Amino acid sequence: MDIRVGFGYDVHRLEEGRDFILGGIKIKHTKGALGHSDADVLIHAICDALLGAANLQDIGHHFSDKDPAFKGIDSKILLKKVAELIAGKGFSIGNIDSTISLQKPKIAAYIPEMKTVLAQTINIDPDYISIKATTTEKLGFEGREEGVSAYAVVLIKR
Repeated sequence: MDIRVGFGYDVHRLEEGRDFILGGIKIKHTKGALGHSDADVLIHAICDALLGAANLQDIGHHFSDKDPAFKGIDSKILLKKVAELIAGKGFSIGNIDSTISLQKPKIAAYIPEMKTVLAQTINIDPDYISIKATTTEKLGFEGREEGVSAYAVVLIKR
């Protein structure tokens, strides 16, 4: 069996008055992530991890922030397309392990819904998706509530 591991990382600035989309759902918060798409940092990290594992470059290569077609796009659409790209190379997703780093808001209560939404988007069992959250103990841009970051590791198999 051919198995591969991929790693993804993404970061977005947080700004007052924007919707905060994370893991495919809207999170209640006074700030939201700034980006060309809906700025879903978790989905972007997962996309990069999947693309990297399949040796298909990165999210910017496939969905350029210079392309108006992707302005404001729901990142679940991008994730679905990435899953189709890796399936086109004969791969399926084994599992996803991810971590979100932000000071506020606390997101533990949202994680089950995120897992369900992501699993439905890429047609896998939610049990194969791990989402964890951490703070940076008020250190760095996440700790100052200036931004949010996410990391993802994936296993794909052929």
